[in-house]
Amino acid sequence: MYSIVSTGIVCGIQSLLIQVEADVCDGMPTFEMVGALSPEVREAKERVRAAIRNSSICLAPKKVTINLYPADIRKAGTGFDLPIALAVLAAYGRIPQICLEGILFAGEISLNGEILPTTGILPMALAAKEAGKEAVCIPRANLGEAQIVKGIKILPADNLRQAIAQVEQFQKDSQKAEIAEPVEYMGRDAGIPDCDFAHIHGQKTLKRACEVAAAGRHNLLMLGMPGSGKTMAAKAVSGILPPLAEEEALELAKIYSVCGMFGQRESGRFWTRPFRSPHHTISAAGLAGGGTCPKPGEISLAHKGVLFLDELTEFQKPVLEILRQPLEERAIQLVRSSGTYSYPADVMLIAAMNPCNCGYFPDRNKCTCSLSMIQRHLNKISRPLLDRMDLCVEVRRLPLWELIQKSPEESSSAIRSRVEAAQNIQRKRLAQEGIRYNSQIPVSAMAACCPMEPQAERLLQESFGRLELTARGYYRIIRVARTIADLSQEPLISRSHVMEALIYRGIDRKMWGLL
Repeated sequence: MYSIVSTGIVCGIQSLLIQVEADVCDGMPTFEMVGALSPEVREAKERVRAAIRNSSICLAPKKVTINLYPADIRKAGTGFDLPIALAVLAAYGRIPQICLEGILFAGEISLNGEILPTTGILPMALAAKEAGKEAVCIPRANLGEAQIVKGIKILPADNLRQAIAQVEQFQKDSQKAEIAEPVEYMGRDAGIPDCDFAHIHGQKTLKRACEVAAAGRHNLLMLGMPGSGKTMAAKAVSGILPPLAEEEALELAKIYSVCGMFGQRESGRFWTRPFRSPHHTISAAGLAGGGTCPKPGEISLAHKGVLFLDELTEFQKPVLEILRQPLEERAIQLVRSSGTYSYPADVMLIAAMNPCNCGYFPDRNKCTCSLSMIQRHLNKISRPLLDRMDLCVEVRRLPLWELIQKSPEESSSAIRSRVEAAQNIQRKRLAQEGIRYNSQIPVSAMAACCPMEPQAERLLQESFGRLELTARGYYRIIRVARTIADLSQEPLISRSHVMEALIYRGIDRKMWGLL
């Protein structure tokens, strides 16, 4: 007999539907599987046979052939176990084929028949809905992911026998099946930030730069002595970013689902923007994504949030150079022999570094580094990468009197209100361009989106040659000035706005010896 069951495979953060065919006939008892299968998929036949036997389901010894198509797509992962098992049982006549129609199945099966969680359930459920499927049958441990998708019924199961009962009951009467109702991303609580700007004393310039960077989602580089508050400020930035929009939260949830890290976005944290801080020993694959079965890296895990690189000069230079293309295109494409994988990478990059090996330059009373040592230290950051940093700010170490002062500092909630107001202005202005933030303004839309006063234009033109700006740096200054004007709720970019934006570009020229 013949049967067919639907399942899915993840490509990037999207899912493609895969059909599992099973044919059972008389002949030499064998279990063959075809269809461009990875080793873990081929091993499914042993798990499936043991799971069916240990679920007290007796099958006659026959020739079993399994085909997964399209055959030109390589299948990887353990989520094919459940659909293969049900396809075999349907081909043996133990389950009516009609019970399996209109349902997408995914899940790993243990030898005792227990259904174990698998990755990529969320994009599979979305693909099933788009394909017109009525339900998805998944491991109960993945229920939270599937519940996000509205308009499709969820059939969670703990073991193989329960999955059979679920689909049979669903076919009889879908209203009586154990179907989970959709939820709305575990509520809209934006969460409480781990760090608050109210806990950072002084550092007015640093706080202002963080506010500007957050308002326009610009990249920020902080240079300063050890212990000056760079890391604490970076963590506080996530607390002044507005919550994710619904489409942003869904896209981010798909990334974490593919990585098997969906649990990190549960418990009311769906609307908070991610903050990722990888260690400087991270590999290129860990940052950009990759592996035998390609998965998103830290850049994609920070999508729509903050990617913080502390001790920037300690990262391997080839790893840092990977950032150049994603910062421009806001996406990563991995080309492998098994296919091309695309991952979103719209991140706000915040980096922190010491100005020299000992960390005290330009204070020559404390700095013990020679000029050549300082130059080698700074040259670990390439000019093309430095050119992609919209704001560069020098962070000084606070004196004791400023550190222990009792006067209250402005809280993150107060700063967030200004950031949200500025971003609302941006969304209205940029709606026709299909973007949301000033950092994304294309060159073609500069004239319409960034009108400037004549004095501001003259200042910018004069600074182009004096600061030896590149074309990229020139337009990035305009975008930052546009954000500064939005924070002041002014329609035109004035000379003062351009002046502040130029100051943020001047620190890197000072430290790298270009002024």
